[in-house]
Amino acid sequence: MFGLYSMIIVFFFPNGEGGQALLSPFYSPQVGLPGWMPGFVTAPMLVLWIPLGFRATCYYYRKAYYRSFFWDPPNCSETAQQHEPRKQYNGETALFVLNNIHRYFLYASIIVVAFLWYEAALAFFPGGAFGITVGTIILLVNIVLVSAYTFSCHSFRHLVGGNKDCNSCVNGRPSSNGGGAIKRLRRKTYNGVSKINKTHANWAWYSLFSLLIADIYIRLIQAGIITDFQIL
Repeated sequence: MFGLYSMIIVFFFPNGEGGQALLSPFYSPQVGLPGWMPGFVTAPMLVLWIPLGFRATCYYYRKAYYRSFFWDPPNCSETAQQHEPRKQYNGETALFVLNNIHRYFLYASIIVVAFLWYEAALAFFPGGAFGITVGTIILLVNIVLVSAYTFSCHSFRHLVGGNKDCNSCVNGRPSSNGGGAIKRLRRKTYNGVSKINKTHANWAWYSLFSLLIADIYIRLIQAGIITDFQIL
């Protein structure tokens, strides 16, 4: 459903500005279209494939759609035990081998998250003066949730851990090149990411709904149906 909504936004609604410096997260970062682009190409097409690809290849979402649509691997339940035994696990082969590029979507998504933080900060200064509205609060909550989802990612944990398959095997003892401090920092960062990684599935859903709420709220303002209530 989220993917379908995103596709409709990409192809039919290229403008996501809601007034008072509010920009839908679906349109960040803002990019200009070169003149040689075909008319059917919209600006969101150049960016939205990054977060969509990141979620589509996410380890949590993989588990969800493998089990929901392919029942592979089945859960450890009585019904699953009656399932015909598999000769081998086929989850990451054929078409689904593309899931292995998840880490590269992560790198691109970190850039998008940085722009979302920038856009959320700008929303608090419409016209150069500080102000707080319901819209700015929604954008702030959204980027916090999106950041929690992005940086609780399994691939990010592996990245900050120094790309070690066995992080607990890395000791923090001083070495001749002074790398002990770096190893300790790496372990602490890895352990910190591991804590929020335990609730990665929750962050995935929270951030998904916050994206939809933020976009719909800004569209309602844009359509003149509601006004953005000024808090401060």
